[in-house]
Amino acid sequence: MTTGSGLTVEVRDRIARIQLDRPARLNAIDSTTMRDLVQAFDSLGRDESVWAILLTGAGDRAFSSGIDLHEVNEENQAERLAAMPMGGVQRNMFEVVLECPKPVVAGINGVAAGAGCELALAADVRIAAEHARIGLPEAKRGMGANFGCQLLPRLIPRGLAFEMLYTGELISAEQALHWGLLNRVVPSESLTEEALAMCERIVANAPITVQRYKAMISKGGELPIASALRLNVGPNPYTSADRAEGVAAFVEKRQPRWQGR
Repeated sequence: MTTGSGLTVEVRDRIARIQLDRPARLNAIDSTTMRDLVQAFDSLGRDESVWAILLTGAGDRAFSSGIDLHEVNEENQAERLAAMPMGGVQRNMFEVVLECPKPVVAGINGVAAGAGCELALAADVRIAAEHARIGLPEAKRGMGANFGCQLLPRLIPRGLAFEMLYTGELISAEQALHWGLLNRVVPSESLTEEALAMCERIVANAPITVQRYKAMISKGGELPIASALRLNVGPNPYTSADRAEGVAAFVEKRQPRWQGR
């Protein structure tokens, strides 16, 4: 499906592939693309046929160069920008990706800057091409990186987060991997294959269990351990038909046939 805003969505074998498709603008995100991303993630998050989501960009130059500054510069964006960071009539794009109940893998096929970096931070797993660069240059443009300010120091040491935010410089994929910001770096020509393989490994497992993991980590990650251990969020795998199927498949020495219930 092509949304008409530079976003394509395809669902195949329980994996939804969302691609930012504005290569001429380095997959920059304008207000229409932002709206369609929110709608796509909201819809796929509720789609029982989808067990994992792969987010990437078109071409090999950029995952996303960030917010479309041409639109910000050329059009009257005063009202929309005044409602930032978390106001306005529509849910925040990064929040929707972060809170999507399905596992999200970002295939970072090039530069991920500003809002593009924040989109990658909102994913659960980040796999980057070796030529990719990532960073938050908002300090160079008088912008805010509200989401990045909160997510970055939860993913890497605080001092390194300050360095990235204060300097606004992009770092290499290898540096991002060394800092723990990426799960892995792969040859550029292998990125699509590697990112899809990760999604396939995820959807080969019980979807209720995987979704439970995401809900528990998302809601319990900042709690004291005594409180986190008592959380009961997300789907319950212990009472599911898939739990019975998984045990039966092990005993019978066959592959499980998951139903997602």
